[in-house]
Parts: sequence; structure tokens; C-alpha cells
Amino acid sequence: MDSNYFGVTDTGKLRSNNEDTFIAEKIAGTDFVIACVIDGVGGYTGGEVAAAIARQTVLNLLSDPDGDLSLLMQATIAEANDQIIAAKIQRKEHEDMACVLTLSLVDLNKNQFYYAHVGDTRLYLLRDGSLIKISRDQSFVGFMEDSGRLTEEQAMSHPKRNEINKALGFTGNISAQEDYIETGNSPFLPGDLILLCSDGLSDMVNKQDITAILLAQTSLEQKGMTLVDTANRNGGRDNITVVLVKNDKTSLRHEVTKPVSRAKQNKIVQKPVSTSTVQPDHESLPLDPEPEKQRKAKGTKLAFIVAGLIVLAAMIYFLWWQNAADPADEKDIPPTRIAAEDSQAIKLQDTLNKLRGNILILDDSVFKSPILISKPISITRDSLYLKAEGHIVIKSDTGYSGQPFFIAPANKSTLLENFTFENFKEVSTLQKKGVLLKDVKFTRTDSLINQPNR
Repeated sequence: MDSNYFGVTDTGKLRSNNEDTFIAEKIAGTDFVIACVIDGVGGYTGGEVAAAIARQTVLNLLSDPDGDLSLLMQATIAEANDQIIAAKIQRKEHEDMACVLTLSLVDLNKNQFYYAHVGDTRLYLLRDGSLIKISRDQSFVGFMEDSGRLTEEQAMSHPKRNEINKALGFTGNISAQEDYIETGNSPFLPGDLILLCSDGLSDMVNKQDITAILLAQTSLEQKGMTLVDTANRNGGRDNITVVLVKNDKTSLRHEVTKPVSRAKQNKIVQKPVSTSTVQPDHESLPLDPEPEKQRKAKGTKLAFIVAGLIVLAAMIYFLWWQNAADPADEKDIPPTRIAAEDSQAIKLQDTLNKLRGNILILDDSVFKSPILISKPISITRDSLYLKAEGHIVIKSDTGYSGQPFFIAPANKSTLLENFTFENFKEVSTLQKKGVLLKDVKFTRTDSLINQPNR
């Protein structure tokens, strides 16, 4: 086994058999690594059989990955589901068997990984010391945790933590159900590490302890074994499976340039010069023998200038007063609408500022689309998962040419899901290292303005 991937499974302390299985191997003749964790469901023999069927199907269909890898992985999981259902029909004692799995296809050459997921096994990404959960648990407790209604500790001890909504073997034709198989992809940067695991780990070891183990200066094998040992030491209530893949290329680090605030720039430019520190240049003084007359002439000229400015200001005020008094020149957009749209951005910023934890789910019944941006939304925490329920549009205000978000240099990882960014001319912040986008669209509508009707 190469040093940049490793997998291990353990029965745990309470189970008498192991229904988990895994894949951690490089595809021969390619730069791809298959990483997969499969957790069987359905009793002593059934769960093991379902997991074994899924494992073999993955190995068979991903032996030569090509084309659209996300579609290929979806088709692979759908085929595994069909195989499990066919096996259930053949043997009565296996009628309740099923399995959940998280599958990743890692392209080491292109620094990219793809994933597909069903159930409550998990995929994490470790980047720059920050661990973020990429997959979503397809279970009631998982939803409650991901939406912030339960803390991690509450979810780990919840009586319904093992109840799942989706699995292979539950129903047929899952490829026709749009949201049954969760898929995505992400850059896999030098120094990144992904962890796939069964709930035997995530129910026994919290995120903080997992992070500390993964950050230790040890080999992948030692990290994997330490995770298993820690889960067993904390109770080992279920089978424990861990797969790790690391991009062991030299990590690229860029120097961060500290921005200079606009206030400081203005202060530097406009700072008055103290006359006490300026030495007079005698060579440049005028040789006119009548300086008093010159001063009087300058004073008269200055008075004319001031008088002219007063007249000009009066004319400008008069013109403004005329326009303000004319009801025919009212703007097309009512002020109340502008205030309502601005309030959505203010509400989002306030919610982020008060957020406890790293996950924020935006309910589209609370955050009305579009959210109009006239200044960037600040993300200052070290990691954030920001998801819109439904699909929310974040729109650039008229005349605004900045970024939709300001992401602080201290932020290691931000995942945005289910958003459309409309009419932004500058989105480079969303393309920086550490920003992951899922089901995110970018549209420009300003190009349609002032075009003749056809």
C-alpha cells in the first residue's frame, strides 16, 4: 500500500461480527485512488452480504474511470443498489439487508476528488488544520445536527442516531430520484487529507479529537489506527471503519498581503503639513519691493473667488430644490422595497456574526430571495458550511462592483451550497483556495439592460 492512502476496519467492543468493509487502493495504470467506506445493515449475515455486493460492484465499474466521473459514480451506486435488491429476492433471510456508503475517486494528477454518498457514513476534508464535513447524513439526527438544531454531542448520544432515511437496498431505481445519491467534487490541494468513516467512528469520537489525531505528525496508518483505538476506548458500540487519502505533494503557501484601509490612505494623502516644520526657501521668495500691495491684491482676488463659490452653491441648491419638489421625478423603485432587500443582507450578516458552530442553513422562507448586496458579507470564522434550503439568489445592487463575500485570511475552509450569484462583476473571492462550491451558479443580467426588444 502506498503511503498516501490507508484503510482499516474493526469489529468494535460490543458487536460479534463486522458488517463494515472498505476500499483503499490505487487503480492500476492510472493516477486515481478509490476510497470507499461501506456500512452493512440488516443483521449478522445480511449486512455483510450487502456490503460485499456494493464493494465488488464499485471495484468492477470503476476499474477504468473516464468521462463524467460524477455520473459514472452515480451509475455505479445505482447498479450496486439493483444487485442488492436482486440478492434480497433470491434469499428470504436477506430480505432486510441494505448498506450505506461513501465513495470517493481521487485524481492525484489533477489535484481533484469526486464523491458520491448514500446514508450516514461520512466524508471529511482536512485543510490547513481545519476539518470540515463534506457529506450530509441522510438521517433525522444528521439533519438536526447539520441544521444546528442539535450539537455534535447531542447527536452522538441521541436515541435515534442509527435511524437512516436512505440506503442501498431500500428501494429500486434510485438513479431516477434526483436527491437520493449525493454527489460533488472539490480541489484536492497539496497537503489536503480526506477521511471517510462509518458512524462507528463519528458516534464515538468528536470532531475536535478527530482533528487532533489527523494533525499529529504520524503516518496515515498510525492516524487510522489511533482513530480506531480512540473509538474503542470511548465505548466501541459499533463497527469502526476508517479510510484516509492524502495529497502528499509539497504544500504551496502564499504570502498574505495585509490590506491598507481606505481611511489610512486618505489620512496619508490629506495630512496637513505643520508650518513649524517647514523651512522657508528664501531663493524662491518674490523680489517685488512692494509685498504689501501684492497681499492686498491677493486678498481682493480671494474675496471674488469666495463670492463666486457662494453664488454657485446657491444655484445648485435652487436646482436641487426644484427637482425634489417635482413629484414626477420620483424613482421607479420604492424606498420601502430597497429597505426590505437591504434588510436581508443585514439579517444574513447579523446571523453569521451570532452563529455558534460552523454550519448555517438558510431557510428560504426566512431569507427572501434575492438578497441584495451593496457591500460584501464578512466571513471571519475559521470554517463555515453555508447552505440554502431551496435555492437563494444573492444579487449585486445597482452600481455595486465589489465581491459578494469578504473571506478573512484566517478562514481555512468555506463550503457554499444552493446559491445563485447574480450580476457580480467580481467573484475572485469565491475562487480562492479553501472555498468549495456545490450547486452554485453565476449569472449576469446587466448585459441585457438597454438592449432593444426583438
